[in-house]
Amino acid sequence: MGGDAATPPPPPLCPSSSNIKWHAGCVTKIQRSNLLRQKGCIVWFTGLSGSGKSSVACALETRLAALGKLAYVLDGDNVRHGLNSNLGFSAADRAENIRRVGEVAKLFADAGLVTLVSLISPYRSHRDAVRSSVGSPSFIEVFMDVPLEVCEQRDCKGLYRMARAGVIKGFTGIDDPYERPLRPEICLRAFDAGDGSAVSLHSMAQTVVDYLAQHGFLSSYDCSGDAGAPAAAANGSC
Repeated sequence: MGGDAATPPPPPLCPSSSNIKWHAGCVTKIQRSNLLRQKGCIVWFTGLSGSGKSSVACALETRLAALGKLAYVLDGDNVRHGLNSNLGFSAADRAENIRRVGEVAKLFADAGLVTLVSLISPYRSHRDAVRSSVGSPSFIEVFMDVPLEVCEQRDCKGLYRMARAGVIKGFTGIDDPYERPLRPEICLRAFDAGDGSAVSLHSMAQTVVDYLAQHGFLSSYDCSGDAGAPAAAANGSC
């Protein structure tokens, strides 16, 4: 696993022109969230190719919809069909890919959505840059802790086979590093630590749902006058 010294730095997250000014909206984030009866956030799935990021994100979106909660998946492959179709897989392009997705996810979360991002995002500094931009606790890092050998056995897209054959260069986990999260909010494993049985997608999704519920993301802001409510009321949001 590569160290941070080898990690390409993320691009700057500030405007290059001094003539750009932020225009504040007329409806606050709290007002939007209360319309949806939930709080916007980013659930960022990271892990090797084949670790189950997209599958769990899809199962989680389905579960949240069943609970009446609005969520949206930003999938790593899907965004490269449009928003990031001009990017390749060089270190610089990977950094820009994550930066763009992070900015879109930030807008979605500001709109009140539970935003599910499914990206390999192999470098800590890139993930941490998004976290810093969004601000904790609204950034929830979910590490798909699945061993390389398991991901390679799955190989649904045949990418590992091509990487081993040298057809694909710079493939994460083979000839490019993956930097494990140091302190993810949630860690999901493919097999139960007790009996070694496979953990279902439903169970993984429910783990994330439980976290979101316990941390208040699936409910409105409290405007009843209890602790935490005065700040919201002072902003004219309740």
